[in-house]
Formats: sequence, C-alpha cells, structure tokens
Amino acid sequence: MTSPETTKPMTFEDFKTEVLNDYKIAVVSRECSLLGRREVLTGKAKFGIFGDGKEVPQLALAKAFENGDFRSGYYRDQTFMMAIGQLTIEQFFAGLYGHTDINFDPMSGGRQMGGHFATHSLDENGNWKDLTKQKNSSADISPTAGQMPRLLGLAQASKIYRNVSVLPKKNKFSNNGNEIAWGTIGNASTSEGLFFETINAAGVLQVPMVMSVWDDEYGISVHAKYQTTKENISEILKGFQRDDKNKGYEILTVLGWDYPALVNTYKQAAQIAREEHVPVLIHVKELTQPQGHSTSGSHERYKNEDRLAWEATYDCNAQMRQWMLANNIATVEELEEIETASKKEVLEGKKNAWNAFVAPVKKEQSELVSLLETSAASSVNRVFIQKYASDLQSIKEPIRKDIITTARKVLRMIVGESSQPTLAAWITKYISDVQPKFSSHLFSESNQNVFSVKEVLPTYDESSEEVDARLILRDNFDVLFTKNPDVLIFGEDSGTIGDVNQGLEGMQEKFGELRVADAGIREATILGQGIGMAMRGLRPIAEIQYLDYLLYAIQIMSDDLATLQYRTKGKQKAPLIIRTRGHRLEGVWHSGSPMGMIINALRGIHVLVPRNMTKAAGFYNTLLETDEPALLIECLNGYRLKEKMPTNLGAFKTPIGVVETIRKGSDITLVSYGSTLRLAEQAAKELQEVGISCEIIDIQSLLPFDINHDIQKSLATTNRLLVIDEDVPGGASAYILQQIIDVQNGYDYLDSKPQTLAARPHRPAYGTDGDYFSKPSVEDIYEKVYEMMHEVNPKEYPSLY
Repeated sequence: MTSPETTKPMTFEDFKTEVLNDYKIAVVSRECSLLGRREVLTGKAKFGIFGDGKEVPQLALAKAFENGDFRSGYYRDQTFMMAIGQLTIEQFFAGLYGHTDINFDPMSGGRQMGGHFATHSLDENGNWKDLTKQKNSSADISPTAGQMPRLLGLAQASKIYRNVSVLPKKNKFSNNGNEIAWGTIGNASTSEGLFFETINAAGVLQVPMVMSVWDDEYGISVHAKYQTTKENISEILKGFQRDDKNKGYEILTVLGWDYPALVNTYKQAAQIAREEHVPVLIHVKELTQPQGHSTSGSHERYKNEDRLAWEATYDCNAQMRQWMLANNIATVEELEEIETASKKEVLEGKKNAWNAFVAPVKKEQSELVSLLETSAASSVNRVFIQKYASDLQSIKEPIRKDIITTARKVLRMIVGESSQPTLAAWITKYISDVQPKFSSHLFSESNQNVFSVKEVLPTYDESSEEVDARLILRDNFDVLFTKNPDVLIFGEDSGTIGDVNQGLEGMQEKFGELRVADAGIREATILGQGIGMAMRGLRPIAEIQYLDYLLYAIQIMSDDLATLQYRTKGKQKAPLIIRTRGHRLEGVWHSGSPMGMIINALRGIHVLVPRNMTKAAGFYNTLLETDEPALLIECLNGYRLKEKMPTNLGAFKTPIGVVETIRKGSDITLVSYGSTLRLAEQAAKELQEVGISCEIIDIQSLLPFDINHDIQKSLATTNRLLVIDEDVPGGASAYILQQIIDVQNGYDYLDSKPQTLAARPHRPAYGTDGDYFSKPSVEDIYEKVYEMMHEVNPKEYPSLY
C-alpha cells in the first residue's frame, strides 16, 4: 500500500501510522454521531442526520481525493470531510447547534442543519480563491439526488479546461483538467430521476466523475426491494459499462466494511477518471446505519432482529478493528487507547462548541435583563416588567427568539413612558444586528454584483441597418465568445443548427463543439452543467429551449442555484446565465408564461424580461461583468422583427433593476414587460385617439424590481395604474402590484383602484385564436383602460357595454 501523495513504498510503521490515524478519524466521527443524537434528543439541537455506518468507505474516498478535486455529495459524508481536514469536532457541533458565525460553522453559518458540508471558494470580498490548492466541497442540499446535476457540471469543467485551447492550462480553477468531481448518494436516492439523468449525461459527455453509492439496503424505512429493480443499482446499470467498442462507465463494486479493498478500489477509480476522463460508478455494498435514518425515528421499528444482528457484526468500524487485530497491525490496548482518547476529545469539542454558541446569546440576554429592570423602575407596569425580566434571566440556555419576544412584549407596556425610546432603540438595533445573520447573501454582496455595472446605450451610425432581431443576438454572442474565452453555451439545438431561432448561427463552427454545444433533451442536467462549471470559474450560458420546459429544471434552480450564496453565507457562487425564450407563440406548451411561479421559486436568481433582442443582448453583456446568476427570457415572437444593428456590439449594457419609460403620458400608467408591451403600445395609440394619454413603463427585470422607484414617480403624475401581464391571474401581476403598493408606497398617489389585466387562468390554447382568447389582447387593454377612465369621467368616456 502507498500513500496517495507519493509513489515511494511505505514502511510498515508508516503504514501502521496511517491506518491507525484512519481508524481514529472513524471513531471520532462515530462518537460525534452518537453524541450528536443525544444533543438533539435533549433539546440542544433541533434535528440530526448523521454519517454513522459510512465511515470506512469515506476514509478510502478521502485518500484518493486531491487538491483541486470537488465533492458533490450526500448529507452523511462527515467522515470524509474530517479526513480531508475540512471539518473539526467543534465545527461539527456548531453546525448541529446552528451557530450563525461562519467562523464557527464554516459550512453554512447556521443556515443549514448538520450534515450539509461546504468549503470556501471565495475570500472575504467575494473573490475566487485558488481552488487548485485546496480540497473542495460544493455546498450540499437536502433534496435527494439534487446534488447530481451539479456534479455533472463540476466534472465537465475539467474536460473544458483540458480541451479548450484558448483557456490557460493552469489557473486558479484547474491544472490541465486533472481534477475529479466526486459524487456520493444513498442507494435509495438512486431511484430519483435526477440520478439516472445525470448518469446518462456523464456517460455521453465522458467526464471525470466518480460516483459512490452508499448502499445500506434502506431508504428511510423502505427496503431496497421497493426502491431498485433487482435490489442492486450496479447490476441494473451494467449496460453503461464501457467495452472495447463503446464508451461508457467503469463500474466497480466493493464491500463497505472491507478497508483494504476500499482503498484499492478508490485508487483504481481515481486513476481511471483522472487520466482517461472516464466516469466511474462505485457501488459500496453491505453498509449499515446504526442509528437509523435520523433523530426523528428509530430503525428498530422496521429492521428485524436478524438484520440488526448482522449490522452489529458488519458495522464498518467494527470490521476495520477486527481486520487490524487479525493482521497484527495494532493491539487491543492500542485500539482501546484510541477509542478512549477519541471519546474524550469529542466530549470536549462538543462542550467548546456549545459554550461558543451560547456565550454571545447570554451576553445579549444579560444586556436586555438590565435594560428591562431599568425600565421597570419608572413604569406603572413595574410588576409585570420585572416578571418578564426574571423569566428571561431564568432561562439557562436562551435563544435569540426568547430575547427579542420578551423585549417586544415589554415595549407594549411602556408606550408613552420615559423608557420607551431607549427600549425601542435597543429593539431596532438588535433586529438590525441579528437579522442579517439569517438573511444576508441572498444575492451577491461583492463589488461585482449586478448594481456595479452601469448602463451603456447601444450606438448607431448612418450605416446601421434594420435587421432581423436574431442577428443582433448572434453578432453580439460572436463578440462575447471572442472576447471571453471562458464563456460557453450549450442546450438543445444550440450547436449544429445555432439554436431553434438561429441566434447562434455559425457559432459552433467558429468556436468549436465544446464552447457551443448541443445537449440532450434533459433540462435538469443542462442546468446542472451550468451550475457546476460556474462554480469552477467558467462563464456558462445554459439554454433551455422554451420557457415552459424550465419546469423540468425549476427544482434544481430553486433548491441549488438560487440558494447557493445564501446557504454558504457568501462563500460559494455560481454566476450562471440561463437563456430561454417564451411568451406569445402558440399552444399549451410553447407560449406559457409561468412567471409567478418562477419569480417566487427563484429568489436568489435575477429574472430578466427584455422586450426585444437589443435589450436582451445588453443584459448578456451586463451579466458577464457580474458574479451573479440570472434567468433571461427572450421574446419568442421577436426574433424576426426588425431592429437596428448597434455599432458597439458586446459593449452596450442594459441595466438590471431599472425600468424604462417607453411612452410618456398623463392619464394612466401602464406597466408590463416582454412581448405584451407591443400590444400596450398599440392600445395606447388607439386610446390617444379618444383623448386618453397612456404612460408605458417596461419593467425589464422582475428580480430585482424597479430599484429607483420610477413607477412611483410616474404615478405621481398619472394617478392611475394598470399592470398588464400574460401570466395567470394572481401570478406575476400580483407580485408587481405588491412591489408598487407595498414597497414603493404607490397607493399614496392613486386616485383610482390599481388594477391588473392578466391572461385566463388556463394554459393558452393553440393557434392565433387560442392566443387571442387566452391572453390579453390590444382590445382587452383598450377596454380596460377605457373602463377605468369611464369611472373617472363617465360623461367624457361613456360606457362601451
């Protein structure tokens, strides 16, 4: 056996030292799981899900894991994180307690429950660290198999770095593409569609991905016979096995309690993936889960006595211990010394983590108690306030909810008294100090965020021609790909034919199949490719052919991409651009506008809705100068419309979060976005003929929304508002209205009830008539505005009906 860091033969003493160190990590990890469960059951922690029973295979994985590699894993990988030096005992318990200080819980700063692991890809300013000099873990998520699509992208980045000649062979993200993306998953979660979609895509792409399946025969309480055909994932994936004639996977199986076999298996897998860029699946069988699925249940309820007895015998730690004794690697006394010392170490680490967690809260508790006692002294409600102070002080292990609820209840008792301003100021400051611990970093807080890019208008000269709008996109992409070697785009029909609307015409031929690539019909993993590659420093544009098909990927976007900066407290980012097209074509599946669902599921991703292709191109130019993810929806019926070709392609920038007034008016403000604006413009022309003056505002971006409150300024002039949207009633129109009324206080300027005009509450029917009777039309807009003006001046605008 040799060390993963060297090819020199090991002496027996070196070998013994390494094995005993591995065993100590396994024992420490197990003790953390056991003690962690007790912390939950005694109420100090909220919930626990642990990696007991999976320790030994994770030690083998850690040996093969090198600097620059990435993990995309399963919430039971604590032993692996300990083995690569990225998780201490104190950090394990800090995560369990939900410590909001990122220095104590570097995994998420208390935002995720224990078992969800991440390393820091970014420095304090949000800039990339050198990822080739550290072992990396992409931030975990709970949804089962949700880690799989991202894993694909992390692996594909190595292929891009190795094979795209315009990229440097060595940078802070890669060393000639030698990095492996390591995935882990429980056997039951391989039943998820995301697992199979990713497995297939990785086999097609031939990327350096090693996928470990931890198999303990159960998924929560459900046996494998209900999960997997033949109860064996490697057996049913045999068709993916590569051979002399066909590319595919290398598939390996190994027993999860066999330490030397595990070490050799992972060494073999790493060599294949790292050198050949071939995906590998390792089925790790006969594992156990000694404490059951989580702290919310007991596995004794669904495992019979024979299974429980087998698990006790074939527990991987017990088997490793037996192997060491049988092969004279260690004595009983040596192992008992390790076990005793490890238990003491974990207990001390747990105490330190708890003290660090409660110390600042106790300080805040003491501060408020003192303030309440002062307030009580001069209050007519002295007795009641003293009771609140006494009750708060008696809480031995307070949480911040205890503190702030007490303060706010007392505030009600001292309204009008001399101490009210002091307590009110304390509460205000407390909330302003504490709230960011739970709410920061939904979006980037670096100097590369979307608000750092200023607007640059497109320029034109005498030679600027009116062209099909898709040519503006195409020629702008040409400039971007030329200027930015790290930019790449991929999706269904994106490559050979240059996308279905020819916005990428000729780009693959010019920039190659890796930078302008076709992808299979698999939206979730197209998104995953983008997330993973963006996490490794590339600037991917993932194309989803139609907006309606975004639903296949909405879970990945919502649970993974949208939460990434938030759940790592700004320590990881994935500035992915998602390109799609939608609105107003024909039929149920190609002209939808499910914007309400999108904007409410994707908080953490900017949602941009340009009305034409010049605006869209400007958004792409802007986004590539930022470090944030965005969804950009091009107007599906706008590619053949004529627009003037700008002279400053690649340089003009559409500002994000800024609306544009495209028509001035004095009677009513019409607010909309995308293709519907053209209908609003036509309606406004017709309304002008009867003396109604409409101001039209193009929202441009739904997230963020009108950061300068220009809509409010318009309402100060027109005093009336109509929101026009082709989403279902109560969809995006409700969000837009909420922003204008609640955030901008637009109600203060209204003389009439604010109204919305949305589509019908069903998907649009097929054909031109289907569009007309399903979504707002010019006549709908005209009559809605006319009706509002009739209410204002019925004599001037008599009822139409």
